[in-house]
Amino acid sequence: MNAAIVDATLESDPLRDSSLYFNRELSQLDFNFRVLAQALDPQVPLLERLRYLCISCTNLDEFFEIRAGTLRHAQDLGVPPGPDGLSPATVLSRIHDRAAQLVQAQYDCWNNVVRPALAEAGVRVMHRDGWSEQQTQWLREYFRDEIMPVLSPLGLDVAHPFPKILNKSLNIVVVLKGKDAFGREGHLAIVRAPRSLPRIIQVPEEVSGGQHDFVFLSAVLSAFVDELFPGMQVKGAYQFRVTRNSELIVDEDEVENLALALRDELVGRGYLRAVRLEIAEQCPDDIVRTLLENFDLTENAVYRINGPVNLNRVTQVYDLVQRPDLKFPPFQPHLLSSMEGMFEKVSEGDVLLHHPFDSFAPVLELLKQAAEDPNVLAIKQTLYRTGKDSSIVDSLVQAARNGKDVTVVVELRARFDEEANLGLADRLQDAGVQVVYGVVGYKTHAKMMLIVRREGRKLRRYVHLGTGNYHSGTARLYTDFGLFTADPDIGNDVHLIFQQLSGLAPTIKLKRLLQSPFTLHAGVLKRIDRETRHAKAGKPARIIAKMNALNEPQVVRALYLASQAGVQIDLIVRGACTLRPGLPGISENIRVRSIVGRFLEHHRVYWFANDGSPDLFCSSADWLERNLLRRIETGFPVLAPELAARVYEEALSNYLADNCSAWTLLPDGDYERVTPAEGAAPHSAQSSLLAKICG
Repeated sequence: MNAAIVDATLESDPLRDSSLYFNRELSQLDFNFRVLAQALDPQVPLLERLRYLCISCTNLDEFFEIRAGTLRHAQDLGVPPGPDGLSPATVLSRIHDRAAQLVQAQYDCWNNVVRPALAEAGVRVMHRDGWSEQQTQWLREYFRDEIMPVLSPLGLDVAHPFPKILNKSLNIVVVLKGKDAFGREGHLAIVRAPRSLPRIIQVPEEVSGGQHDFVFLSAVLSAFVDELFPGMQVKGAYQFRVTRNSELIVDEDEVENLALALRDELVGRGYLRAVRLEIAEQCPDDIVRTLLENFDLTENAVYRINGPVNLNRVTQVYDLVQRPDLKFPPFQPHLLSSMEGMFEKVSEGDVLLHHPFDSFAPVLELLKQAAEDPNVLAIKQTLYRTGKDSSIVDSLVQAARNGKDVTVVVELRARFDEEANLGLADRLQDAGVQVVYGVVGYKTHAKMMLIVRREGRKLRRYVHLGTGNYHSGTARLYTDFGLFTADPDIGNDVHLIFQQLSGLAPTIKLKRLLQSPFTLHAGVLKRIDRETRHAKAGKPARIIAKMNALNEPQVVRALYLASQAGVQIDLIVRGACTLRPGLPGISENIRVRSIVGRFLEHHRVYWFANDGSPDLFCSSADWLERNLLRRIETGFPVLAPELAARVYEEALSNYLADNCSAWTLLPDGDYERVTPAEGAAPHSAQSSLLAKICG
């Protein structure tokens, strides 16, 4: 687009000015600084602080695997800048600069804060320089007995070129001097740590003198690597790790069988294009250059590490150390008073569950009862992530074996769960379940369960809709809503969506639900515009929305227009947010906050004041381009007034009152931590829900 066209566009619509939009990738990257802040907070139990540190590291890994990897692909294809006006090359450069700051902060936190505090509390992750003679001897024997037999060091020469390095695998580059038994001159060798080896090794108490003493595998490898090269001198050993693009790209229009195509792609996923190199801080420059050249990386893609390159692996210590005093207090999720007769309970009125404060067990129990109930004729369900040994899958299999018509929409392209979902699809098909892989080009991200039951002479539909996955594990870690209902309109809407997913149905008209990619985006814009018109007419106008991320430019522009009209807007956005709040004349009526606490904030709730007749929707969709325009998603209303009031109170007003775990997004893109005002009582949204719901 030439400059004249750009100027004309801005003159006709100044809200398209690129300065009004933050970059989505950089905003997502900054979320990890807020996670890391939890690791630095002395009010957080010590082992939980360790876990937050590891989460920030794991998040950064995934960021490079997906976001940075996708950007490199976009750069190669010449993709034009987005609403923020930044080219992929510019964003990549800024990512490396910002990520370098994050990595520095992570290792400062580990070396100077968390590790010393753990040692003081009796949990030692011992540095190689601090091993006693007895510890060194035990570790040497451990190396010889447990590690060396599975290692295959590779000397680099004409006959042995640089090996393929698996994504995020632990490796040691060894500098050698001397000749081996064949007279070959030593130079460099690569030692790869097999996946079978534990990355954290616990040293016995009788050896270390402490009950909770650990060492990194990387430290043991570096200490005793000379034993792999007898007769040669090891001049240096430097750990490194390469991160690769992990976004699987399958042209669904060109494949006859998506499952087979994904299986083929998964074989090579660990060896896709490199995007980052982490290496020991003291590694010589010439070796770093060799590695960068081998991985086709620029100099700003290397991160010199003062510590273990796989720091996130120390999270194993959290599970290995049984110290309740160093962890969050356990809680017991609230359970429905009775789970017998789930169909009767739902038929009496809608049931709302707020996870993890409410137990996920009623969801499992409803499906289990449906599998055994002779009056249940059919079950339909979407599966995005389920976890290993899922009782959901067990019940679906049992239902099929009991002669019920079972249809499951399995999303094979659920990132990092592709292999698991291929396996569960095979298991379901073997049991006689009709498995559908969704719609070409659109991920099925909606969370829906539909049960058709004969009651007398009529058929009745029972529905579960959720903001989160059918995954018992994440239901204890993520905040999500789940709704049981037998409302006929909602039941018919869900039925129509399943028909659309499993067949070649035409566009459908829904009575209650909003659906991506058809009506959810338009429905959100319509309701924002309605608040704008109310404000212009002098009526009270308000929008409150909670989600994981926000970047859809039409939604952002609509929110700017609403703010200009006087609509008061509060957005609770956990991660990336491309909207710039607090700009005079543009967004001074918009406030954005992010909550980072014990549980991962995951539910999506949209509330529109509507001149005294509020509209409230829970949804599986963030206000992202992909969710609103390129996925199968649902937004569902909470029709029962008392349940809608509960959603509003627990997920919106409660979080807006949080002054312990909240961060405010400033107009310049920085986040400022919220603290209680003078004289105000501290309020944690999650803690209040634990007290209120779990007792």
